[in-house]
Amino acid sequence: MKTDSRIYKITVNLPERFLDDMMDRIDRVTDPVYPGYRRTFSYSKVTGTWMPVEGSDPFKGETGKIEVSEEIRLEFVVMGKDLKNVIAEMTDVHPYEEPAIDITPVLCRKDIV
Repeated sequence: MKTDSRIYKITVNLPERFLDDMMDRIDRVTDPVYPGYRRTFSYSKVTGTWMPVEGSDPFKGETGKIEVSEEIRLEFVVMGKDLKNVIAEMTDVHPYEEPAIDITPVLCRKDIV
């Protein structure tokens, strides 16, 4: 079976109190992308906004009311072979009913140098 060696950048916003658990769980199910380094993430504070609609079960907010909240944006890269396990861990840790997980293919420096 061929191993998926493509690299993907993953971005997700989440409440700050879930950050360390999220990074630890992702690190446990991935091989390092950068040789000699583990747990390579970047994160920053962002402001998120959403409005729950009828039938939703929001972690935070009320149906029909706009919610504005400080969140953490977590970004990292992962090999394609680890992608399914990473998404499963993220979905398990993330408190939101519908976490917005962005997955973007990446062209690595080593591929062009």
